[in-house]
Amino acid sequence: MDGFTVGRTVAWADGSWADGAGADGSGCAALGGGLVGGAVGGALGRAVVDSMAPAGADPPLSHPARDTAASSTAAAAPGARIARTPTSAGHRYRPRVWRPRPATESTPEDDIHRTAPWRWLPPLLTVLLLGLWGLERGPGGGSMWRDESTTWQVAHRPAGALRDLLGQVDAVHGLYYALMHLVFGLWGDGGLWALRLPSVAGTALAAAGVAAVAHRLAGERAALWAGVTYALLPPVQMYGQEGRSYALVAAAVAWATYLMLRERWAAYAAVLLLGCWLHEFAVLALLAHGCAAGRVRGWRWAAGAVAAGLLPLAVLSAGQAERQLGWLGRPGWEDWAAYGGVVGVVLLLVWGGGGGGGGVLGAGSGSGAGSAELVRVAVPLALLPPGLLMAVSLVHPWYVDRYVLYALGGLALLAGAGLAGVRGWVPWVLVAVLLVPLGVWSAWLRTPDSRKDDVLAVAAAVREKARPGDAVLFMPSRRREWLLSSPGLYAGLRDVALADTPATSHTLHGTELPPDRVREALRASPRVIALLDPEGQPLDPYPTESAKRETLSADFARCSVTEVRGARVAVYARRGGGCG
Repeated sequence: MDGFTVGRTVAWADGSWADGAGADGSGCAALGGGLVGGAVGGALGRAVVDSMAPAGADPPLSHPARDTAASSTAAAAPGARIARTPTSAGHRYRPRVWRPRPATESTPEDDIHRTAPWRWLPPLLTVLLLGLWGLERGPGGGSMWRDESTTWQVAHRPAGALRDLLGQVDAVHGLYYALMHLVFGLWGDGGLWALRLPSVAGTALAAAGVAAVAHRLAGERAALWAGVTYALLPPVQMYGQEGRSYALVAAAVAWATYLMLRERWAAYAAVLLLGCWLHEFAVLALLAHGCAAGRVRGWRWAAGAVAAGLLPLAVLSAGQAERQLGWLGRPGWEDWAAYGGVVGVVLLLVWGGGGGGGGVLGAGSGSGAGSAELVRVAVPLALLPPGLLMAVSLVHPWYVDRYVLYALGGLALLAGAGLAGVRGWVPWVLVAVLLVPLGVWSAWLRTPDSRKDDVLAVAAAVREKARPGDAVLFMPSRRREWLLSSPGLYAGLRDVALADTPATSHTLHGTELPPDRVREALRASPRVIALLDPEGQPLDPYPTESAKRETLSADFARCSVTEVRGARVAVYARRGGGCG
């Protein structure tokens, strides 16, 4: 076979025809309709139908953006093969003539090799500039929020302690922690740069993968715009500068998508499995790929290999799910509104909004066949992973938008193809106007206020208020994370509620004493530094947390409260002892 063409039939060397992947597109259209209603399901189904011919009669398109076929039987040469394909109106079929591709005809790989190097510079420079701009996120040494602090303190544990932890909790991030353990081992004093540069690299790889997919399906201009668009998306910028795995997962999914189009099934399975081991919800991309390649035998074997390779992690993490995700609730109206907004943008990009731009399937987008191929790849990738995870979360609350960050690759593919086909100046004016709020948003993402809290600011406030021998109390206990990434400061305080350290208990935040012993330890302390959530946050109902609050209220006087991003640092003194 000379190349994978999504949703179309394939010409073998002897000129015979065989059904390709998703020839009718009905399965993906039905799934899309079930997730987001008739409009989206109909749009996806229509995109499939508009580009298909009857089974067994569709042409091979080695590169839809550049290969076109004769459209009239008048041009038919003796022995030419005639197929019938739909017209744009009423799905009446007109004959088209297909000939075997000459041996000297260029391939997509040839076109990629001939692409001028400078054309890949805009996406690459965009990613690097945005990735390195404000990487420390704030002045005076930068900032770090609690999820990044978890990466920092876990990755700094010895290899044996890391293994013991993953057997109890956070196995879903185990491969990423192992990678960061290696990074910190090689660059121990790299600080925030060592923590975040892997994500910058992951974002660069993801943008390159998105551009490669767009290049194969829609040409050079679409590749350039898709790569730049992906790098500019605010969530991509956010997690491209965060010490977590999501940027690397997005890179794996983007390149797996490209390998699917190349029919490199062993490499496809390996790369997607790598993404799933970095975060197992990357497996939802496999379902999105199934809409495009579900009928290809090689893809089915690769999908089975990915599922089998992920099974050990899935079994282990399933036993940890309550501890891992117990803090999550069901998707709220904000989540559904955001998803609805994404659906609206996808429909706008597919069908067009006028103003001279058209949509990806509009007249301004270039090859209709190539556009439909891109839609069949991009729309499921953009909509199915978040839609499925939100639907599952109605029963098992597992949804967080960053878990499916890679779905934005589908959105970028559609935007890139649309921008590549723009005609006239009105759409470009709209794009220029959108760059203004995007610039403001991008600048805000590089401030401490863009995250829920700042563990370095908390540590600075504790360092200012604490005295040698002071007790420290975390309310709730999971806020111990605020000081675990400042081990020198934490070691100088008495953690009066701690029973076993995180390392010895093989947990993220350690275990605490029973309520009676917590009360006893607090009453023996003249001064307590309490680390609290911001005012108005719900209070944990657990007995130990209640004992902390009751003892402070009954036996201590509050001397001061310092508010920092996402936290309060309160100083308490035993009644009658004074705050001096």
